[in-house]
Amino acid sequence: MRQNNKNIILFLGLSVSILLVGLFLSLSLGATPIGITQIWNSIFNYSETLDLMLIRDVRIPRVLSALFTGGILGVTGAMIQGVTRNPIAEPTLLGVSQGATLVIAIFYAIGITINTRNVMMAALIGAVFSGMIVIGFLSMKTKRNSMTKILLAGTALSTFFISLTTIIGLLSNKSHLIAFWVAGGFRNATWSDFNLVAVVGIFGLCMAIYLSKKINILSLGDDVAIGLGEKPERTRLITLFLMIPMCAAAVAVGRNIGFVGLIVPQIIRKLFGEDYRINIPFSFLLGAILLIYSDIAARMVYSPYETPIGIFTALIGVPFFIILARRERG
Repeated sequence: MRQNNKNIILFLGLSVSILLVGLFLSLSLGATPIGITQIWNSIFNYSETLDLMLIRDVRIPRVLSALFTGGILGVTGAMIQGVTRNPIAEPTLLGVSQGATLVIAIFYAIGITINTRNVMMAALIGAVFSGMIVIGFLSMKTKRNSMTKILLAGTALSTFFISLTTIIGLLSNKSHLIAFWVAGGFRNATWSDFNLVAVVGIFGLCMAIYLSKKINILSLGDDVAIGLGEKPERTRLITLFLMIPMCAAAVAVGRNIGFVGLIVPQIIRKLFGEDYRINIPFSFLLGAILLIYSDIAARMVYSPYETPIGIFTALIGVPFFIILARRERG
């Protein structure tokens, strides 16, 4: 126990240090390099000069939006893997994020003004719709291998929603705008976007930590959970209902970013085991780190042009997914 506590403290200290370095690099690197003095002045001694306005109104909300979006994706991945007892589950593989992206594409096509409130509304509608389909699959669970079938159905649903999104973009001549949502990124992140993911992220994290004991029990198996007085289906439903607004906020701000919820919980589980009281908050922290550094790469690889952030998470996530899928089959 003492050794485990020492490992937790060590990981926490290392992660926070890496996160702080990432925050500094994200603020200083870009098409216009910014020094530490200018960063300090933009926070504590602000004046309306070009560099300070760039930091305060563009880079700070962008990096904070990436931080909370990554945290949300990490937490939702940990939750869905815990309640389904499947290590290759994550919101983008169940179609929840793609459902949100589809409704945003519809908003673009019919000419609704795209702002933080309308985008969140569209993402929430899409996430609720796709989430209800997933909940419907869960409610019909009768066979031992049904969780694998749910993931296969979710993958098909994801592909179907993205195909519809692409068709809508082509028919409405808005494909150049919708393509940015499909690929993911924080290019236009504002303080309103940060406020959205911060409120939803903090609330979702607190609720997920509250549910972590029930997820621990559920991860032992339905029979064990029932024997301990828990109701597995109710816990799954509560978890999925919590995930829906979290996924909607992540899509509304970061667009359609995949594989973060797959990679992060796996790493945390390898380090600390199956205790979701630890896995959930650490998945938030590691998800934030992954997305901040992916966002830095998205800005710097082809500077001054910006590469979609989803490319970098996919480059890590696809091999990760293939390895995990092979292990599950074995």
